[in-house]
Amino acid sequence: MAGKKMAAKKQTRKRHAGKRHDAGHDTRYVKMQKNACFVCGTDNPEGMKLRFNYDEERSCYVCRFRLGKRYTGPPGHCHGGIIATILDEAMGKVNKVRHVIAVTSEMTVNYLKPVPLHQPLRVESREVKVEGRKHINMAEILNEKGEALARSQGLFVAIDPHRMFAKFAKK
Repeated sequence: MAGKKMAAKKQTRKRHAGKRHDAGHDTRYVKMQKNACFVCGTDNPEGMKLRFNYDEERSCYVCRFRLGKRYTGPPGHCHGGIIATILDEAMGKVNKVRHVIAVTSEMTVNYLKPVPLHQPLRVESREVKVEGRKHINMAEILNEKGEALARSQGLFVAIDPHRMFAKFAKK
C-alpha cells in the first residue's frame, strides 16, 4: 500500500514539475472581466443590478424589479430614459440565445402608461426575427396585473467583439 502512495506522489511531481502549489491545490489565477454595465452589472456601484433569467417554457427573458426614487421622471413615476434603458437591456439579453454579441442599431419605444416607482414590475423580452447579422427583438415592461406599460422593438447587429473592443482589452 505504501508503495502505491509513493508512486502516485512521484507521478504527481513529474506532471507538475516547475509549477508552484500551495497546500496541495492546483489553482490557476484566471482574471475575470468585470461587469460594469449600468443595468445588469454587479461591479457597478451606481448601477441598477437587474438580474435576467431565461424562461425556457415561454422562450423569453424575464426580470422582476422595483424602481426607487432615484429613477424619478414625472412625480411618482419613472423617467422615460430609464424605461428605454431597461427595455434596451432586456432586448439585448435575447441575443444570448443565439450565442452572439450584438449592439443596438435602432430602437423604438412606445410609452403606453406611466411606469410607477416603488411597485413590483417585470420586463420580458423575446426574439422576433433573425436575418443574417440582424436580430430583431422586442420587450415589454409590465405591472403586477400584467398590463403593458411600455413596449419596444429593436434592431441589433451581431459584431465580432474581439475586433470591436480590442483597444479596451488590458494587456
